Amino acid sequence: MKQILIVEDVAETRNWLSNVAHAAFPDCTTIMTDSLRAGRAAVSRCVFDLALIDLGLPDGNGLDLLSDIRQSGAPTLGVVTTAMADDANIVAALSRGASGYLLKEQPAERIVQQLTQLAEGIPALSPSIARRIMEHFRLTGPVVDETSTLTARECEVLALISRGLRNVDVAETLGLSENTIASHLKSIYRKLGISSRAEASWHATRMGLAPGD
Repeated sequence: MKQILIVEDVAETRNWLSNVAHAAFPDCTTIMTDSLRAGRAAVSRCVFDLALIDLGLPDGNGLDLLSDIRQSGAPTLGVVTTAMADDANIVAALSRGASGYLLKEQPAERIVQQLTQLAEGIPALSPSIARRIMEHFRLTGPVVDETSTLTARECEVLALISRGLRNVDVAETLGLSENTIASHLKSIYRKLGISSRAEASWHATRMGLAPGD
């Protein structure tokens, strides 16, 4: 991660997150903003590898910046950094393409560890958030075996996506076009009832397709 955006309205927390980012990625450059408007201006000027986004901003909700990044098609990994751990915000963040959800109450060392996992394609999730996500899917997720609903090719695509590969990388690995991969991914999302790569990674783990398998 070379270029990192931090969107946080509290100056002390901004500096703390910058230190955390540099601890996780020593060679990175951080750009710090204090509002939704400033965050949007930053992403319009630069393509970031990672964006650490607070939800409660003075002029709006950080979820809207997640949506902007997703709609732009930029490869930026958006990670929510917040004190809000309610189900509504967690689900909303994942549905808007978040690659992680971290609670700022955690020790800096823990967050550093969770951020470094992003390079391995593992979503950056606080333990309590991961438990809430698992509980949410336990209660609302599909009750049928996911592998029975996906084709063999879709399982291959899901496995590679869960390892953090971009569509273009998956296409090259499988010898297919990028449009074909996008079509497979759309089908996977529809069949599993999901809408983000973080959710896809979670399902891949449940199906035994997670990184390292």
